[in-house]
Amino acid sequence: MSKLQIVILSSRMTYLYIKSLHLIFVITWFAGLFYIPRLLVYQIEAHNKPEPDKSILLNQLKLMTKRLWTIITWPSAILATLFAIWLLILQPAWLQQSWMHVKLAFVVLLIIYHLKTGFIISELDRNVVKWTSNGMRLYNEGATLILFSVVFLVILKSALSWITGVIGLIVFALILMILFKIYKRYRSRQSE
Repeated sequence: MSKLQIVILSSRMTYLYIKSLHLIFVITWFAGLFYIPRLLVYQIEAHNKPEPDKSILLNQLKLMTKRLWTIITWPSAILATLFAIWLLILQPAWLQQSWMHVKLAFVVLLIIYHLKTGFIISELDRNVVKWTSNGMRLYNEGATLILFSVVFLVILKSALSWITGVIGLIVFALILMILFKIYKRYRSRQSE
């Protein structure tokens, strides 16, 4: 094997390792962003419980949320971002492609979603409840929409027309809303 082949193979292996690490931390970041709003739903509902249940539940749920946020979600967000930047350094041509511009716009939305989630956690830590449990369940779908959008953009790249992509995203959002309403009716029937 020539030196050039070794360099090319080494460069390709570096790219694949960095891509793998980026994907791993994106997955753990989303895992945190999917589960934290669920914990926040339980915190919101715990505020309506009588004592001592309220205090016991809130203390445990706040601890679980804090650990998930500080040990998994934030570090994953940082590492996913750092490995993404590294990938862009290795593949600068991606920055010239329109699908990457759209993907980066969704990443900005994801970061905003992440920061907003942190703000909601802070409010609930101070026992400031501005959300209903159903509102928080609906909020939780924001990460799902972003995930679907990014995965389809990365896999299909320019093969997906913008019109098809937007229509697909709207249809998916409508399906989520319908499923949310069905679940809401189911929960209200269960509590009767």
